[in-house]
Amino acid sequence: MELNQIYTEILTEHNKSNRNKHHIENPTVTLKGVNPSCGDEITLELREKDGVIEDAGFTGIGCAISQASASIMIDLIKGKTTEEALKLAKTFFGMIKNEITDERELEVLDEAIALRDISHMPARVKCAVLGWHTLENAITGEKES
Repeated sequence: MELNQIYTEILTEHNKSNRNKHHIENPTVTLKGVNPSCGDEITLELREKDGVIEDAGFTGIGCAISQASASIMIDLIKGKTTEEALKLAKTFFGMIKNEITDERELEVLDEAIALRDISHMPARVKCAVLGWHTLENAITGEKES
């Protein structure tokens, strides 16, 4: 698979859009995630109330895959409980590792399915999962992803 095939319209749109790439008001959790192999980094901000993610945003720098993946993830987790967000992250990791291939199981990932073929490009996997690992660590209380 060619790298340019990965840059689908969805990924390009999310990478260029700033609708999820910004600071949020009164975050309850802020966590930085870094991919040491390529230097991509994001700072994820969540505002959680009563177990529900009311708002989320991120800032950072990195390749189109890391930035688009974080943006897509934020679209998915807003309004979800932290348990639902962790379940989405687990499903995303399963998709990237090719452990979950059932289309019905993957439907919950909506646009994140555009990142499915990243699993065939090992150097890009860490880029795609950066935001998701940061989310997981932010919810579970890990200090850094």
